[in-house]
This record gives sequence, C-alpha cells and structure tokens, in this order.
Amino acid sequence: MAERPPVHDTPTRGPAVPGPRGLRVRGLLHRRSPVRGPSLRRRLLNGRPVTAVRAAAAAAVERWPVLRRLRPTTVRARATVGASVVVAAALALASFALLGLLEANLLRNAENDARRQADSVAQLAAAGRLDRVRPTGRGVEFVQVVSADGRVLFATPNLLGVPAFPPAGRDVPGIRFQTWRVRPLGGDHRQRVVQVVTDTPSGPAVVYAGASLRDADAADDTTTAALVIGLPLLLATVALVTWRVTGRALRPVESIRAEVAEISDRDLHRRVPVPATHDEVARLAETMNATLDRLEASGARQRQFIADASHELRSPITVLRTQLEVALAVRDPELWPELIGGALEDVERLQHLASDLLLLARIDAAQPVAAVELDLSALVEEAVGARLGDRVPVRTRLEEGVGITGSALWLSRVVTNLLDNAQRYAEGCVEVTLRTTKGPGPRTAVLEVIDDGPGIPAADRDRVFERFTRLDDSRSRDHGGAGLGLAIARDLAAHHGGTLTAEDAAHGARLVLRLPVAPGTDDSASIMRLNRNEGSTQSG
Repeated sequence: MAERPPVHDTPTRGPAVPGPRGLRVRGLLHRRSPVRGPSLRRRLLNGRPVTAVRAAAAAAVERWPVLRRLRPTTVRARATVGASVVVAAALALASFALLGLLEANLLRNAENDARRQADSVAQLAAAGRLDRVRPTGRGVEFVQVVSADGRVLFATPNLLGVPAFPPAGRDVPGIRFQTWRVRPLGGDHRQRVVQVVTDTPSGPAVVYAGASLRDADAADDTTTAALVIGLPLLLATVALVTWRVTGRALRPVESIRAEVAEISDRDLHRRVPVPATHDEVARLAETMNATLDRLEASGARQRQFIADASHELRSPITVLRTQLEVALAVRDPELWPELIGGALEDVERLQHLASDLLLLARIDAAQPVAAVELDLSALVEEAVGARLGDRVPVRTRLEEGVGITGSALWLSRVVTNLLDNAQRYAEGCVEVTLRTTKGPGPRTAVLEVIDDGPGIPAADRDRVFERFTRLDDSRSRDHGGAGLGLAIARDLAAHHGGTLTAEDAAHGARLVLRLPVAPGTDDSASIMRLNRNEGSTQSG
C-alpha cells in the first residue's frame, strides 16, 4: 500500500492534558480543507463592509443600467425585498451556526473515542504488554505504536503494511503537540487522530489512535443538502407571505388615494372609506375625513359669506340707484341737497361694509399679529376719548399698567366695535371696565363692555358672533349695522390668543374680552382709574 504522508498544519502550543500514569495526551484539531487565501468575509471585516457593498452595487448599476429597473419602487416591493433580505441573512447565519455546532459536537465525540483508545494502548505500552491490546473500540479505526527509531511496535490489522507515521517533533513527553491531518486508510472520509507520547521499557514511543469521521461527514452532507433545499423554499414562502400581507394592508390606502383623487371642489361631501381594522390606516382615513369635513365647512362658510355680502351690498346699491334716479327726475334744485345727502349716506355705508369685508379677508388669511408691547389701559382710554357724538355717556373703570402684546390698530378696532354695539342698543348708560385676574396661573386682562339695552338672549349668545347675524328683536338694518362688528371683534381677539363672549348681566348686554397679559408686567399694585365721558346728547 502506497505511503500517504501526513499533511501538517501550523503547529500551535497549548497546555498538556494529564492522562493516566503520568501520560500526556495531545488532541489534534482538524482542518477540513487546505489553507487558502483570505475569505470574502475576512476581507470585508478588515475593511469597511458597508462602503464596499455600496461601491460594488454602484459599480454594478453603472456597468449594467438594466439593474436600475430592478430596484423596487413601491412600498409593497420594498417591504418584501427588505423582509426577504433580513430573513435570508438570519437564515444564513443560523445555517452556519448549525453546521458549526454540529461539526464541533461530532468532532468532540470522535476525539473522545480516540483519546480513550490511545490512553488504554499507552498504558499497556508503558507496561510492556502490547500483546494484550484489545480490539479497537466504537468509532476507532486504527491504532499504531511507533518507537523512537521509527519502528512499528504495534498496529491494528488494517494498518498492516503501512509505514510508521513520521514523528511530528521530538518524542519528549509533555513538550509539544501538533495539529495535523492524516488519511492512512485512504478513502473520502476523514479521521480524528490523537497522539500520546509515553515511556516504554525499550524507550519512548508514540501512540496514534484515529477515529473515523464518516458519521460527521454524512451528517454534514445531509444537513447541507437539507439547508440548500429548504432555505430557498422558506425564503420564497416568507417573500410570498410578506407580499400578500403588505398588499392586503395597503389595499385600504389605495382605496383612500383613489377616492381622494376623485374628489373635486364640487364633491366635498364625499368621504373616504374607513377600514374596520382600528389601526394606523383607519386613523389615516379618519383624519382624511376630518380634513374633508373642515374643507366642506370652509367651503360652505365661504359660499354663505359671498351670498350674505352680495345681499348686503345689493341693498345700499339699490337705494343709491333709486336716489340718483329720483335726483335726475326732480327738476327742483331745492330738493337736490337732501337727495345727494341720502346718497352720500349710502356711499358711506358701502365704504364701511367694504372695509369690513376687506378686514375679514385679512383675518381669514391668518396674517401674523405684530408682536408689539402695548398698554391696554391707555389704548382703551384713547379709544373711548376719540369717540365724538355718542348719544349715551360712557363710564370707564380702568386698571392702570395692563400690558399686552399685539397690534394696536386691531385691538383699537375691537374696542371700537364693542363700543359701537353698546351705543347702538343702550338706553342710558355704557360701562367699560378693565381688570386683571389674580391667581396661580397666567394673568389675564379682562375688558367688559356693559350696556343697559334689551340684552342678548342666552340662546343667541353664540350666534350673535356669526357674520351677517342680526337678532330679530333688537338687531336690524335700521340701526345701521351689517352684522359684522362682533364677528370681526371675536376673530381679532382669537388672533391675539384671547376670547370674546357674551355673558350674564343684571340688565342689558355684557360682552367680555379676555387677553393674555404680557410677561413681565408688574402686578404688585392695581390702581383703578374712574372716568366719566358724558358725550353729547344728539343722536348719531
């Protein structure tokens, strides 16, 4: 039988394992394949794997432009590809770990069998009784005892005619051991070889015991074949399930998209379907329907506003035209001043209405409020003092030093509208008070305008702030109002972070404006200033 020289690996030093009777046992760690160049994994770990992968992908796309078409463009495709890649990586790692553990376990079992056999033979060799060596145990294929001069002292029958294994170093017990691979019996299966150095009556000897790795190779081959067949099937199943589940989850999104795409400015009453899943898609549909509700309400308000504005403009224009036609028909010059005066009143009314409509348009555009620190006490006093010709007196009780942040022009318009409303319906007195709230929370400036008129019914206290709203009993066009004053005042108050409400009063109407006080305003002292503006008694 031809000699098969052992293939030696790189020697490694390690601690000796004590055996029976002072013997030292050296385990041989086996490599399955010869040493090759650095693997792809090692090259990636030594460098930057993410950068290397990206560079390789970019180079591949540049070389083959058709790969751009393979890039997933939909959420469904990206989710499927992402899940498949993650599962594939996890399965690959699990497969390598499984094969590694299986290989290590089988090698450890074979080494234990060979080690027990080598210990038994070494003990007999030390006692000079090699002729009493028992047959090899389970899994051990061969045993050979070689003396220091290279003579075969003992060998199992299957090694008859096989030369002695060359020593891997000096045969000194406990000095070194070698990791090497040997196939003395030929064939495709490997052997796990254990070398024991012992002293015999004729000198040092080396005992070689080899265990077959036929079962390990068969298990590795079977497991590898199962993984090669099963992993692609499992990966395909994961991709299919992900594709179906993602498509089912995104189907309501497509329904929402299609419905929204068909909704125009004339179909704001339509709503998107809400799935009964109570998940993120259902909340998206509910949010979309809420947005459509706001759009529909905004469109309805806009149409109502246009209709009300057209109605309000049509009346004074009709009266103005009638007066001008009458002026043309009348030949008496003495009547012309009266007719022209009436026309000027209608023109002034149109001018005020146009100004109010323009202001409402600016408010609806949500223009930011100028952040200017103001003294609300001085602003209210100035607004009251600038009024000339009020038919009822205005009495004020103002707390000094109330600082707020906002626009002086817009806040003056709020105070003016409140005073106009009070003057229009008061019977004999209008009272204006300004104070600040005291408490643990933020300070609030409270401005109250109270008149002794017919008041506002509790059921109409919210409706009175709607645009072009007049109450049947006391709010009529005969008083000269268009129903925009309180609506403008409330919108301007909201723009300044405040509120305007109609609240209970002992007699008449009580409108309360609340605005946040500017930070840093001194509240150590509150001084109330009483002022009485008698005004004139002529009607306006």
